[in-house]
Amino acid sequence: MNIWSKMMTALRGGVNEAGEAIVDSQALRILDQEVRDASEELKQSKGSLAEIMARQKLAEEKVAQLQKQIDEHEGYAIKALEKGDENLAREVAEKIASLENQQSQEKESAAGFSESVSKLRTAIQQSERNIKRLKQQVDTVKATENVQRAQAAVAERHSGSNSKMRTAMDSLERIKEKQALKEAQMSAASELAESDVDVSLQTKLEEAGIASTGNSADDILERLKKKS
Repeated sequence: MNIWSKMMTALRGGVNEAGEAIVDSQALRILDQEVRDASEELKQSKGSLAEIMARQKLAEEKVAQLQKQIDEHEGYAIKALEKGDENLAREVAEKIASLENQQSQEKESAAGFSESVSKLRTAIQQSERNIKRLKQQVDTVKATENVQRAQAAVAERHSGSNSKMRTAMDSLERIKEKQALKEAQMSAASELAESDVDVSLQTKLEEAGIASTGNSADDILERLKKKS
């Protein structure tokens, strides 16, 4: 059981390493997609802001319309009181109370929308700054990546050039050694040829009686007799 547990742990570790390797190899692509996702969320937030602002505007317009009706009915109530019709004035007053309650609700809605608009607008502005800064950093990262890729390519080519240079130098040294050996062989052959010529010429001279062949035994004996 312990062995199986360790094997499963090792397998999960391998999966994690493979996943990290994939993420690392696709880092820029993932980063671009994350920026696009953030931009899309920002776009949706702006849409929500526009909707809330529209609702705020409608609520404020409703408040203004209710205020107009309230003012109108207050005039009706005053005229009814002036005519001594208190019952009619009370009925108008009840209508005014209903209108004021509606107006109070609309004011609360408008105030809530206004607060939401303010908060969402601040959040959107912050998001826009963050995305702009993020895009700038992404551009910097991409530029750095391109420079490093170019440097790696140059380093690789330079390494290959050095290797080829070493191979060429080795080949050149081998050629020089072969040439030196061949030159030495040719020189030795020439010396041997000259030596053969000299020996042949000496032999011919001796046979012709022109060159001395050295002292013979008779010559030495004759010289000794003279001394005695």
